[in-house]
Amino acid sequence: MSQIRDAHGRDDQPEVDNAVTARNVSKTYGDVEALKDLSLDFPRGQLTSLLGPSGCGKTTLLKIIGGLLAPTSGEVEVNGQTVTGPGPDRAFVFQDFALLPWANVIRNVAFGLELRGVARSEREEIAQKYIHNVGLGGFENSYPHELSGGMRQRVGLARALSVDAQVLLMDEPFSAVDEQTRRKFQEDLLSLVQHESKTFIFVTHSIEEAVYVSDQIAILLPRPSRVSEVIKPTGFRNKGTDNIRRDPEYLDIVDRIWASLRSYVE
Repeated sequence: MSQIRDAHGRDDQPEVDNAVTARNVSKTYGDVEALKDLSLDFPRGQLTSLLGPSGCGKTTLLKIIGGLLAPTSGEVEVNGQTVTGPGPDRAFVFQDFALLPWANVIRNVAFGLELRGVARSEREEIAQKYIHNVGLGGFENSYPHELSGGMRQRVGLARALSVDAQVLLMDEPFSAVDEQTRRKFQEDLLSLVQHESKTFIFVTHSIEEAVYVSDQIAILLPRPSRVSEVIKPTGFRNKGTDNIRRDPEYLDIVDRIWASLRSYVE
């Protein structure tokens, strides 16, 4: 059974509205049991990070929530509806950008809307909004090969936002960029969570990143994976992005998570 605690270790947490719920989810690949009876709630309008050692099933769980994989047993609900496959209520941001190399920025961003049959003028207007929001104004007619890795990842993020999905599934989206760009993305992500009113589910291997961006952190154990603990680092959220990494509570949570995971690192 997982424990849900705030940053001070208190177990008593108020009831919240959950956008996504996983209940007793198991996933087996042949003889390999990746997930076993995993249960976890994802509060609406918040960012939940999935954190744990390599191979612990973080991406598997993300794909099950996205409807790209079916669980062997158990179920996932999004807004009270059982997930049976992909749907317009969820959108992915991948670590490898997954852009169309032959399409310019505005068409890449508008591609999901194009697949839904949205008229060209409307979809390009929506795409333009999110291109501006992620800081790519002026690059609408550029192609992926003309962009840096960080810029390509911004295109992928703008595409996910443009389809107005209620749940954004992010699989290590910042792992392919340099440290400076990664930190700027983390700051931008905090702003998006605050202003977009969407639910973010974020896979990362970085303890520091998880504590920096998350409203809650689910720590997953090695396979067969289950949730060992859920931590809600809330005390420093109103102190400004420049001060978070120096806050004693931030540093304490990073150390506590590392202490709990270090025995699983080879």
